[in-house]
Amino acid sequence: MTDVVVVGGGHNGLCSALYLARAGFDVLLAERNEEVGGAMASGEPVKPGFVHDLYATNMNLFLGSPAFAELGEDLREAGVTLAVTDRPYASAFPDGKSLRVHQDRAATRDEFAALDGRDAEGWDRLATLYERFAGDLFEIYGTPLPSVAAARWFARAARKHGFRALGEVGQLILSSTRQLGDEYFHSDEAKSMLAAWGMHIDFGPDATFGGLFPFLESFADMDNGMSVVEGGAGRLARALAELARNAGAEVRTATPVERILVEGGNAVGVVLAGGERVKARKAVIANLTPEPLVSLLPEDPATAATRQALARYSYGPGTMVVHVAMNGPIPWQAGNGLDRWGYVHLGPYVRQMAQTYTEAMNGVLPAEPLLVVGQTSAVDPSRAPAGGAVVWIQVRMLPSRIVGDSRGEIEARDWAEARGPYAERVLAKVEAYAPGFRERIVGYSAISPADLEASNPNLVGGDSVGGSHHLSQNALFRPAPGASSYRLPLPGLMMVGAGTWPGAGLNAISGRLAAEELIRGESASRKLLQLSARLRRGPRR
Repeated sequence: MTDVVVVGGGHNGLCSALYLARAGFDVLLAERNEEVGGAMASGEPVKPGFVHDLYATNMNLFLGSPAFAELGEDLREAGVTLAVTDRPYASAFPDGKSLRVHQDRAATRDEFAALDGRDAEGWDRLATLYERFAGDLFEIYGTPLPSVAAARWFARAARKHGFRALGEVGQLILSSTRQLGDEYFHSDEAKSMLAAWGMHIDFGPDATFGGLFPFLESFADMDNGMSVVEGGAGRLARALAELARNAGAEVRTATPVERILVEGGNAVGVVLAGGERVKARKAVIANLTPEPLVSLLPEDPATAATRQALARYSYGPGTMVVHVAMNGPIPWQAGNGLDRWGYVHLGPYVRQMAQTYTEAMNGVLPAEPLLVVGQTSAVDPSRAPAGGAVVWIQVRMLPSRIVGDSRGEIEARDWAEARGPYAERVLAKVEAYAPGFRERIVGYSAISPADLEASNPNLVGGDSVGGSHHLSQNALFRPAPGASSYRLPLPGLMMVGAGTWPGAGLNAISGRLAAEELIRGESASRKLLQLSARLRRGPRR
């Protein structure tokens, strides 16, 4: 028997295990794969010596998280180093233009001014809003919902800014990325920059609530640069596991959980592959998204409310990742050192992104997928041999199930057959923006939406962000109304990860907050026991 069982070794599960172990809890973490980390993984899928982040790569959310503020020194001692570039992201366009964002704010403003003076003015207006409200928005991003802390946050924000100003930023948050771009920018290129960030989640250009993530990400990445883990994202996952073990947690890999034990109307432990039963005195924490979590629950009256609530959870479109090993940097037509930027977005424009989103949601292979071209070795040169380059291409958005191809070129209707032809479409698109790109490729591999789900069942349908982030399934409604505070209707069962507030990304927030809730509860229980003991002893004489 243990105090807490954590199901799943993604970074949030690892953080829960680490914080709880340091607070004195007995913890078992069970991970189905051979390695911990979930989407925080790295390897050499193309050629030896070329180290790729297999799934997620940008570490800025983790770098800015409370968890990193508290654990950063320990992680550094465990060998984790973050490489940061002062050239975080850019967008390239078919006519050889580019819009490059520098860590230097003045240089970035000059980029917008070179497009259109009105774009520079719009960027200034957005920057003013960011400087005024970002601190408060990031604070609520790391606050459990609902909670007393969230209510206090709103009261403080109202006193600080006034309801009229809150209304202004509220309108921005609820805007689509198309509306946000039209409000602040004039050129198609500047509008594209915002819309591309929305596509990282599942916000097509016309989705309500799509404006918040691009607003925060655009400026946060500019101010902080873009970071990756030196030597590969897997090093960070392994370091978190090492810290958890050093604190007393048991971390088992290659250990699938077959089902969650329910007794007396409570979650009381798990059954591991092979039949081993592990009881949990305090809680079972599932670092899972709803579909795989529900599959572990027995058909029991006590689980009915949880199964019903999570059954309504929806997943978004799929993602492909293409890993490319090269004998030199990408020869961008736009020039100007674009090969040194962390990310280069290829939309190219809002209208194509809107079409891509619609096609993907309709099951159609898009003609113009958004490409997030991560130039990993430009940020961390250790990832490639001398003279070589590692390129990570995230392809957004794609259908989970294929019913057709917008170009009529790909006849395959399953990803096992469509993966190769669609990867070729992706490479051809990069070639159009960088003539000579194909000549520098020494090898590549592609991970389809089906491959993503096979490697990590939390990514249902290849949804790399673990579930739609639209307003009806965000904040107080994530993963379901009444279940947003990490506790599910089944007593003893908690849930963390991308399917909970604040959603996807390597932010380590839900794992930390869920652990803190258990720690506070334990502290309160101890105080009650102490008080009860004093009352039984009677007053001192």
